[in-house]
Amino acid sequence: MKKLSESSVRDWRTEKKRGAIKKRKIDYSDIPPLSNRQLTSMRPVGRPPLGEERRQLIAIRLDPTVLRWLKSLAAKREVPYQSLINDLLAGEMKKAS
Repeated sequence: MKKLSESSVRDWRTEKKRGAIKKRKIDYSDIPPLSNRQLTSMRPVGRPPLGEERRQLIAIRLDPTVLRWLKSLAAKREVPYQSLINDLLAGEMKKAS
């Protein structure tokens, strides 16, 4: 028998799981329709875009001591630490140009 590559094994497992999940129809008949008042009080969920372009999600590895320092500084300034990192880098970028 031919040995499967890791990606082929992963695909096989995914398909196996997908086949095991039964497709059931959900019954929504017991949920009352929303009133006009409820509909008008709804608001968008999520973060609004800041600036002209949306921010890009990245992964970064930091030393634990650096991350602790950033989080404590962000807490003092009452901002999320990711926003603080962006502000610090944007400041350095402006200095460099």
